[in-house]
Amino acid sequence: MIYFQTTPNNAGVYVYGDYKDFDALYESLHDIMWDKNENIIYESAMNRVMGVCYDLRHAIMGDREIEFVDNGMNADKMKWFAKVCSDKNMYYRIEILWPELLFVMISLNDFIKLYAVKKSKMRYDTMLYKENIWDSAIAYTRIFQAEAAKCIGSLFPKPMFSRINNLLNKNYSIIDNYITQYIDVLNINFLKLDKEKRIKSIPGIAKKITEFNREYQSLSYDIKEAAKEYNCPTSDIKLNDLEDYPEEIDW
Repeated sequence: MIYFQTTPNNAGVYVYGDYKDFDALYESLHDIMWDKNENIIYESAMNRVMGVCYDLRHAIMGDREIEFVDNGMNADKMKWFAKVCSDKNMYYRIEILWPELLFVMISLNDFIKLYAVKKSKMRYDTMLYKENIWDSAIAYTRIFQAEAAKCIGSLFPKPMFSRINNLLNKNYSIIDNYITQYIDVLNINFLKLDKEKRIKSIPGIAKKITEFNREYQSLSYDIKEAAKEYNCPTSDIKLNDLEDYPEEIDW
């Protein structure tokens, strides 16, 4: 079972799972994402979800951290089963920055709807996807979102969590041509904050991602103009004045 935990310095979350957990989540995220060749307007948002898939795959390949967690086995149970075995299970671990996670959670809401519509051939705003009620890709993706929400809920009082939840689950799509360079801006600025301020800033970041403020609008205009000039997708535009991510993140 996948589960989340805040990192020691509140830079983001640790996501834990065993081999089957990560493999199932990896396949599910791939399944629900829209094919960018069918509609390029979702490409930038899809690339951020693909970033999570990249880490999941590399964890499975042994290129990320592992931890050993209790599995409920003890000496009495070993005696009962007449088996000597480990009392720990090995879990893989990946890290996701808080602003990145919030955007991925929001994007997955839209990708799930698009995936369900594509499979059932129903309207986007129809919520009765009977053909998809037991779809495993949707179920595993929702588990990922639910565990992330549980982690967020553990950090805030219920009224504040309710406001964050409302921001993350708006009824309109935000992934159409979203300028995801803005998420890089939020990530880098977030990492400059100290441990306490990082948590306090999470509600404000959720609002910035979803409400298209002046900062986003200004950045969006500049990137779209540059994309026109160079005749390329907006996702190909790099920000010259954007600071680099730190070589080592103080998670």
